[in-house]
Amino acid sequence: MLSEKIGIDDIDCKIMDLIQKEPSLTHTQIAEHVNRSQPTVGMRIKKLEKLGVLKYQAGINIRVADLCFARADLQTKNTKNILKIVKNCPFMLTAFRLSGDTNISIIIAGLSLKDLDHVVNHHLRGNPEVYNVHMDIIEDVVDDFVLPIDLNFDYSKIDLDTYCCGKCD
Repeated sequence: MLSEKIGIDDIDCKIMDLIQKEPSLTHTQIAEHVNRSQPTVGMRIKKLEKLGVLKYQAGINIRVADLCFARADLQTKNTKNILKIVKNCPFMLTAFRLSGDTNISIIIAGLSLKDLDHVVNHHLRGNPEVYNVHMDIIEDVVDDFVLPIDLNFDYSKIDLDTYCCGKCD
């Protein structure tokens, strides 16, 4: 079972489930649901956090945000350089290093499809280390999916030369 592999028991699983469904629950409320004391729940939550299986993510919920999102899959000979670009580009929210022919998958945000295409063209399609790029528009997400995003950045100004390239390249 997955829970055994990561070192948690049924009570830990119930606590995680409650927090995922309703993050605003207090330790006392969680304790009532799992029939344990509030201090016990607090210690279990600290244990889950220390194990790294319980994390809290502030960001934008792409399921409900009024933005355009895409997934760009690419094949590159230098994953480290591409991941560095992703880390520094405010339009690229996260990336996954994969096995197989497509070895990087990137989630990109923008105000329009044109913005998304502009970011992909600028950073990936013209990059000599990238062999192949394919972009799909994310049309819907089944459940809430929260990703960090720099809300202090003016996404209405897609001027990569001014807002992005100095940091990304």
